[in-house]
Amino acid sequence: MEKKQFYKTVAALVMPMAIQNLINVGVTSADVIMLGKVGETVLSASSLAGQIYFIMTLIFFGLTSGAAVLTAQYWGKGDTRTIEKVLGLTLRIGILVSIGFTLAVWMIPVPLMKIFTSEPQVITEGVKYLKVISFSYTISGITMVYFNIMRSVERVVVATVTYAASLLINVVCNAIFIFGLLGVPAMGIQGAALGTLIARIFEVLVVIVYAWKNDTIHFHFGDLVHRDKLLAGDFARYALPVMVNELAWGAGMAMISALIGHLGSAAVAAHSVTQVSRQLAMVVSMGVASAAAILCGKAIGENREDLAKLYAARFTRLALLLGIAGGGIILIISPIARTFLNLTPQAKSYLGFMMFVMSYFAVGQSMNTTWIVGIFRSGGDTKFGLYMDVGGLWGGGILLGWICGFVLHIPMPYLYIVLCCDELLKLPFVYRRYKSYKWLKNVTR
Repeated sequence: MEKKQFYKTVAALVMPMAIQNLINVGVTSADVIMLGKVGETVLSASSLAGQIYFIMTLIFFGLTSGAAVLTAQYWGKGDTRTIEKVLGLTLRIGILVSIGFTLAVWMIPVPLMKIFTSEPQVITEGVKYLKVISFSYTISGITMVYFNIMRSVERVVVATVTYAASLLINVVCNAIFIFGLLGVPAMGIQGAALGTLIARIFEVLVVIVYAWKNDTIHFHFGDLVHRDKLLAGDFARYALPVMVNELAWGAGMAMISALIGHLGSAAVAAHSVTQVSRQLAMVVSMGVASAAAILCGKAIGENREDLAKLYAARFTRLALLLGIAGGGIILIISPIARTFLNLTPQAKSYLGFMMFVMSYFAVGQSMNTTWIVGIFRSGGDTKFGLYMDVGGLWGGGILLGWICGFVLHIPMPYLYIVLCCDELLKLPFVYRRYKSYKWLKNVTR
């Protein structure tokens, strides 16, 4: 009965979060599919310009994942007031970060695009996209921080419903503004950015209404400026390594995109489609990782360490099965994408090989994500993931990829194998950490 109840609880948490992750992929997919119909240049430009937003969202994810180390355990302890203080502190940092990204886009858009590509046409189109989408950065920050904190206290449905409605708005607005429907002038890549901006405005309006009516976790404006030294110290201890970890990982993903960006628009377009496919295949695995952080953290906060170990073992088995299933999904998507999208023959050739590589990469990512993002962070073990991601990604895939690509000049399809080796390199070290149970620690006061 206990096992049955566990899986029912996991399903109740994972399904809304998986749907939410799927919806987030759907937003990206809508841009890829519609702009793919316009042409390879705008598809590449939106993908590379989107790397800036991607890095920002990873900072938000790092902030909220670090905050969830505290909020999930305090949720198990029943201390909602401390959770409200953590929410205010996280929102304050998130708003400041988003404002910084917005100013950077407006002040140095061309240098930012040159990080990812040297093609003038792609840079020009990317700047057009950035100038519009940057208005969504701050409101996206508020929405992501609030909904992710609500996740950690088992309030997951509201975000799913909101993002579902947002996806519908985004797709409809994209179609109207990109292709010039209903008498509106065709805006191309700027239309994709405008559609996303309108969807983000809808999301933050929902957050405002929900926060006002929420009777469990209350939002206090005073918490945005109030300083609690002990809580801030705990937040820095557990959230800062997670934020740096996500930033290092996001910067690594952006660096891989930059390396590929200097290999031509065919490689960029194929990589863009492959990344969307990977995200699609990982939606349930990411939900499982988030559920592991919530349930294991709650068990630790209740001082039930044996239960936390049992949950961790069950989540590990789920991660393996879902990783294999995700790899299969990528292999199924591959021929469909090559048939449907308007890509050059060279891009289609790259795409087929990249999708094959990504199919086994997904298994390693599912396992590592569940352990590092879910299980380890539930017990406050946030530094280990930082060491693994920096060592595996930067010391492995990126360094070896740069040598193979720009020193040894290995052909593009085979270079992609090297760029995607980090998850497999990390696997034995992360598994050893999981079995040591050094990650299991109660961090509440």
